Amino acid sequence: MRGLLDSFPDHPDLLAQLGTVRLQQGQTAEGISLLEKALRVSPDHPMALANLAAGLAASGKFEEALAASSRLLALQPSFADAFRLQGDALRGLNRREEALAAYGRAIALQPGNAPAHNNRGNALLELGRASESLAAYDAALSADPSYADAHFNRANALKDLGQTAEALEGYDRAIALKPASAWAHNNRGFLLERLKRPREALAAYDAATALDPRFAGPYNNRGNVLKGLHRFREALANYDRAIALEPGFAQAHNNRGALLKEMDRPLEALASLDRALSLQPSYAEAHNNRGNALLRLNRTQEALAAYDAAIALRPGYAEAHGNRGNALKDLGRLEEALESYDRAIALDPAFARAYCNKALLLLLKGDFTGGWPLFEWRWKDTLRPEASRFAQPAWAGGPLAGQTLLIHPEQGYGDILQFCRYALLAERAGAQVVLESPRSLVPVLSTLRGDFTVVERGGPLPPFTLRCPVMSLPLAFGTRVETIPAEVPYLFADEAKRAAWREKLGPRSKPRVGLVFSGKKENSNDHNRSLPLEALAPLFGLPLEFHSLQKEVREADQEALLRLPQLRDHQKELADFSDTAALIAEMDLTLSVDTAAAHLAGALGKPVWVLLPRWPDPRWLLGRADSPWYPTAVLFRQGAIGDWDSVMAEVISRLREKFG
Repeated sequence: MRGLLDSFPDHPDLLAQLGTVRLQQGQTAEGISLLEKALRVSPDHPMALANLAAGLAASGKFEEALAASSRLLALQPSFADAFRLQGDALRGLNRREEALAAYGRAIALQPGNAPAHNNRGNALLELGRASESLAAYDAALSADPSYADAHFNRANALKDLGQTAEALEGYDRAIALKPASAWAHNNRGFLLERLKRPREALAAYDAATALDPRFAGPYNNRGNVLKGLHRFREALANYDRAIALEPGFAQAHNNRGALLKEMDRPLEALASLDRALSLQPSYAEAHNNRGNALLRLNRTQEALAAYDAAIALRPGYAEAHGNRGNALKDLGRLEEALESYDRAIALDPAFARAYCNKALLLLLKGDFTGGWPLFEWRWKDTLRPEASRFAQPAWAGGPLAGQTLLIHPEQGYGDILQFCRYALLAERAGAQVVLESPRSLVPVLSTLRGDFTVVERGGPLPPFTLRCPVMSLPLAFGTRVETIPAEVPYLFADEAKRAAWREKLGPRSKPRVGLVFSGKKENSNDHNRSLPLEALAPLFGLPLEFHSLQKEVREADQEALLRLPQLRDHQKELADFSDTAALIAEMDLTLSVDTAAAHLAGALGKPVWVLLPRWPDPRWLLGRADSPWYPTAVLFRQGAIGDWDSVMAEVISRLREKFG
């Protein structure tokens, strides 16, 4: 064709034909240039005007596309596709009601115009009228059953209507007709993710990126799936790839920020979320996630403002109301926090996390009657897999005589050590008790003074008729603050191991104090409850003998441990909790942050001082220096978030009083 054009450079038909071919080949700029040249030669050339309108719309030049389609209509008022092209331009200009009218005129002139029906459906979908759009797509497919784009768009409408299975079938049909549609593979992946089929979703996103390596959307979506699988580093790499391809991709910046917060990198998270909001200031999810990052940084007032911004943009945003409750709690505005949780629940009656947070606050306030029942919502939140382990019915109270009750673990070691005491109550009520336990707790739990069977989690279980998760025992027994079963000791140290520790420790020359300064990083409140070993340095000037009870010492604390010869390290000698119990039994005092070691010392009936953050775990209640759970415990509380200095000053003063 180039040869012909060289011979006839001003031939409008050849220019129009070549311009159309270039558009079909994806060479949009060259195609538009050739069509405009054809129109300079022949201003009323219908083919050139029609294809120019299409090319300009495809390039996002909607005002120019509208002008071209209007010129075409002036020439051919009964040309259905001219009205369709006008509708496409009007849609691009967000003049969707006018676009609907244009598509309607195209269809009136040509009832079987499948693209007009399809694009009318798109306009309806963009107006939020998904149900109406289905009829338009059905009309397009009635005119042309092999119209892949109509199958794809119909699936989009079904997706928006929550008809996930039907939408997935639509994407499958679109892909069968048009296998190279990266968008169809991408949207199919989104639905597979919604259907909890993450491996298939990843495969769909991989297919999309293989077809179009420059398509940012599937990388962002792939990051979401990987985050859900807790493959955080891979998820981060995918968000980064999406942003590299499309730097203005606000959703990817938001998702990256939410992930970095989960990875406990809150400052980086905040930077990503600020970037998302600079791109899209009205992005409610980014404001909410920004609040989460600020709350993790203990910038609580700023977090509250971020949640308020999210709610101002979307008043029905249940998650933001729930998170707002967390910020209000940290500000000490407890009744307002409860109101925010209630608002979140009113907006989303199935919002398990809001029920759980309300429960924890009620328990912290000592309202066991209101708190323990609501705490059962954890089974619809973080503990769904655990809830499906057993076929036997859950025991929630009532007669136990003649029953075999399995008490099974669910969360941390401290929870098991605290609530295993209820096995004694169950036995007194006539039950044969089977206590399931993580391996490291089996030896010490076996010291419970009762006719119990203690089995390692993951091993075979003996027959049982009822089961109860360990943290549901207070609810099942109707526990209130004043009826907490607080007979200690209920666990005991192995005498042979105690003797071995006495030999290792040598003659006693000073009072012995065991120290626990950090818990597991996986705990969601660990950044508030744990403290660096260096923070305990003021203790080591006291005339006391200090022993680390830490089974695991963090890398930063290992370095500090080498610089503190006053603190004897026993990591290598603590194989399980029975070793720790025996070592605690040889201490005159255990000084611990809120970890399993504090519960173990309390269960052994040994003196234990517990260092608590400003807003502690609910089991420690509010405003008390004692614990109704552990008669031998003394509680030291922060007066403000992060204020360990005043806590240490009080501890040092009390140590001097106690030991002289």
